[in-house]
Amino acid sequence: MSAQVAVIMGSKSDLPSLKGAFDTLRSFGIEFEARVISAHRTPDTAAEYAKTAEERGIKILICAAGMAAHLAGVIAAHTTLPVIGIPMASEPFSGFDALLAMVQMPPGIPVSTVTAGPAGAKNAALTAVSILALSDAALKEKLKAFRAEQTRKVEEADAALQKELGLA
Repeated sequence: MSAQVAVIMGSKSDLPSLKGAFDTLRSFGIEFEARVISAHRTPDTAAEYAKTAEERGIKILICAAGMAAHLAGVIAAHTTLPVIGIPMASEPFSGFDALLAMVQMPPGIPVSTVTAGPAGAKNAALTAVSILALSDAALKEKLKAFRAEQTRKVEEADAALQKELGLA
């Protein structure tokens, strides 16, 4: 089976923050590619990668970048595939600059954007799972089971809290 999702980071220093995305995709059995491509330092590579993604079987592109964070926008400009942006925290604005760069895309070139950092990486992967589950019944069932497990864990934590505080 070929990769359905591509995870692109603007710098290899983003790798630790993306672990949750890789773990999540693997837990759902989704094959992925991972690359370091810079919108500013390797613009031709970024454009070519985006232009050829669909013919390689990619259905969704996840782009992580900090600072000016133009990677997701550059990728989106060269493909009609869905692009999900993950702002990466960096100095001096702790990811706020990257978030603004991603959510301020001009009309016609959308980039869906999740929260910054590791939580965003996991949510980007779950968004990709949700998109792929639209046409994959088995994946949809795995996603429903994942959600049910999340609910169960919160309910257990609440029950434990009630008992701990003597409220139950």
